[in-house]
Amino acid sequence: MSALDTHTVVGVVGAGAMGAGIAQVAAQAGHPVRLYDTRDGAAEAGIAGIRQQLEKRVAKGKLTQEALEAVIDRLSPVTGLDDFAGCGLVVEAIVERLEVKRELFGRLEAICGEDAILASNTSSLSITSIAANLERPARLAGLHFFNPAPVMKLVEIVSGLATEASIAETLYATASAWGKTPVHASSTPGFIVNRVARPFYAEGLRLLQEGAADAATLDALLRQAGGFRMGPFELMDLIGHDVNYAVTRSVFDAYYGDTRFEPSLVQLALVEAGRLGRKSGQGFYDYRDGADKPAPRFAAPAHADLPPLVVEGEAGFLAPLVERARAAGVEVVQRPAQGAAALPTLRLGELSLALSDGRCASERAADERREGLVLFDLCLDYAEASAIALAASAATDEAQRAVAAAFFQRLGLAVAWIDDTPGLVVLRTVAMLANEAADAVHQGVCSAADGDLAMRAGVNYPRGPLAWAEALGLGYVHRTLTHLQQSYGQDRYRAAFLLRRKAIAEERFHE
Repeated sequence: MSALDTHTVVGVVGAGAMGAGIAQVAAQAGHPVRLYDTRDGAAEAGIAGIRQQLEKRVAKGKLTQEALEAVIDRLSPVTGLDDFAGCGLVVEAIVERLEVKRELFGRLEAICGEDAILASNTSSLSITSIAANLERPARLAGLHFFNPAPVMKLVEIVSGLATEASIAETLYATASAWGKTPVHASSTPGFIVNRVARPFYAEGLRLLQEGAADAATLDALLRQAGGFRMGPFELMDLIGHDVNYAVTRSVFDAYYGDTRFEPSLVQLALVEAGRLGRKSGQGFYDYRDGADKPAPRFAAPAHADLPPLVVEGEAGFLAPLVERARAAGVEVVQRPAQGAAALPTLRLGELSLALSDGRCASERAADERREGLVLFDLCLDYAEASAIALAASAATDEAQRAVAAAFFQRLGLAVAWIDDTPGLVVLRTVAMLANEAADAVHQGVCSAADGDLAMRAGVNYPRGPLAWAEALGLGYVHRTLTHLQQSYGQDRYRAAFLLRRKAIAEERFHE
C-alpha cells in the first residue's frame, strides 16, 4: 500500500502541543494542512508556535528560511469542521474523553468524503469503541504520535476491530514517508508502549517501597548499569505523576485488575499531595529554586587485598566483565564449572560472586550451601557500565563485603549496596519488560519485531526487551521470573506462557 500523495489535504483537530506537532510533521512532509481548535485563536497560536520552533532550526543552520516559509504557507487555520470537507486524512488530537471523540468523528464522517481516512491520536482509549457508532468504522484507525511529535520517531498504527487492513497499511506507509518509524498494533489497553513500559515504573516503585535503595540510587543504576536514558523516578517526574498514574490505573482497570499493572501507593501519595513532578516543583525530586538533587548512595572506596579471580564455567555474556578484570590487573584463573550451572560462578578466595537469578542472596546461599555470597546485577554492557548493584547474603561478613566492593571498584564501577532483594534492580526490570513484551506478542498486540522497535523508538530503551532477553538467554530470563514469583508469592511475576514455551523449546522471538 502506498503513502498518501503530498497533494492530499490533511486536517488536524486540536491545536495543543500534540495537534500542532502533528500539523507540523504533515506540513514539513509537503501536505497542505488545515488546523482547527474550538478555542478562539488557538489554531493561529499553534501555527505561530510552529514558526518559533522552526526559527530555532534556521538559527542553528538546520533549515533554510525559504524552507521555513514553505512549511508555514502550507498551514492554514480554519474556523469550523466544515472546512475539512476536502481533506483526505483528518487526525484528532483532543481531550482523552471517549464521548467527545465519538461525537467529533460522527460529525466528521458526515462532512468528509467517503475516501477520507479518519485517525485518532488517542494514547489510551479503544479505537474499536471510538469507531463503534460510525456508519463506516472501517476507515478509522489510531495514529498515535509521541510527544513532541516533530522530534519523536515512533508512531503506533492502531487497528480497531473494524479497521480495514488497507487503511492501516496506508497510514503505515504515510507515517514512514513523513520520516517516522511506524509500528502496527491492535487496539488493546496501552497499545504497545504504554503497556510494555509499565514494569519500568512499577519495579522501581516496588524497590523504593521495599527500601531496597533510594530513588536517586535506583535511577543511577538504571542509567549507568542498565543503559536507560533516564531512571524511572526522574522519568515519572518529567511525565507528571498525575499523567503516569492515570495511565497505569487505566491499563490496570482495562485488564480487570491484573496485578501485573497494579498502581503504586507511593505514586498515589504524590498525586494526592500535589507533588506531580517538574511541573509542580516537587515529585520524587525537588525542582524548586535552590533545591539540590540528591546524589546516588555509592559505597566509599573499599580497601582489601584481591586474590585471583577464579571463573568456574564458561563466561558467556559475562566475558566482558572478566576481560575488564584482566585489564584492571586482576589475575584470572579459568576452571571447569562445578555441576551443570548455566552461568559461571566467580570466586575471590572464600567469597563467591554470582549474577543474580531472581533469588535473594540469602536464599541462594542457603540453596547452594555457600558461606559467603555476593550477588551482582545485570548490566547492558559490562565493558562500558560505570555502576553496579550488589547484595550480600546474611552470612557474608564485612571483610568479604569489602573484597567484593574493592573488586568492582578496581574495575572502575561505582558500587551501590542494596538490600538483599530478589532480582536486584536492572535484572528484574529487564526481565519484567521482556515478560510483558512476550505477552503482548502472544496476545496478537504486535509482532516481536514491532514490539522491540516501539520500545527503542518510542521511549529510547537501549535495547528491545525481547532482543535483550534473547541475548541473555530465554531460559535465564524465565528462571529469573520463576524465582521472583516464588520469592514474592505473587501472580504479578508469573512468566508469560509464550516466553516459557520458547525457553523450554530453545526457540527465539527473532529468527
